[in-house]
Amino acid sequence: MYQKAVEENLHVCPECGFHHRIPARTRVRQLVDPDTFEEFLPDLVSADPLKFRERVKYRDRVREAQEATGESEAVIVGKTFIRGRPVILAVMDPFFIMASMGAVVGEKITSAIERATDENIPFVVVTASGGARMQEGMVSLMQMAKTAAAVARLDDAGGLYIVVMTDPTTAGVAASFASLGDIHLAEPGAMIGFAGPRVIENTIKAKLPKGFQSAEFMLEHGFVDRIVPRRNLRTEIARIIDYAGK
Repeated sequence: MYQKAVEENLHVCPECGFHHRIPARTRVRQLVDPDTFEEFLPDLVSADPLKFRERVKYRDRVREAQEATGESEAVIVGKTFIRGRPVILAVMDPFFIMASMGAVVGEKITSAIERATDENIPFVVVTASGGARMQEGMVSLMQMAKTAAAVARLDDAGGLYIVVMTDPTTAGVAASFASLGDIHLAEPGAMIGFAGPRVIENTIKAKLPKGFQSAEFMLEHGFVDRIVPRRNLRTEIARIIDYAGK
């Protein structure tokens, strides 16, 4: 399979339909109307509250991720239009420390939700995360409550919140803002869940069902509302916004 053919098909295999992970900027270009994305909070960067040390220092790990992706952090947020409908959009980048959620990710997601609430326009988030960022310890876990509280305020204001779950949406992100949408869409084959299958199997000492934690499994069990191929996401999001009268 030629790489160009896959890229032209939105990074989806033309033969088998496998949805490859893509960077946040690529996702934005695929979703939004051309030249409409106005990013905000682009310069927020992670601190090192725990002075965390592993094989490399946390600050060095962040800097390496910044150099590899060209992003300052694991999520980008902005105001834009999707098929002419104004939205606040947040997109997580799976190539930035597996889009793990620390203080900056939590702050940017919360700020995006609050702006959608203030401007009374829909909030759309594309999730792809390994969960809370362990290098920030309790500071990262606090972001689960912070983002969930912002979603509650959006809901109280009558706002529309659409979640697009991509591979993988797991752990602290899945257990907070990713699971609190009005509508949950998922890409085919995306892994969605809290702990990974191997962790669960080793904990409960039981074999899990076939396809456990796949988007298709989650749809069958009522956790997501619809599985939408990448080529149809723009149209589906616009349709939901119109249906909700937003």
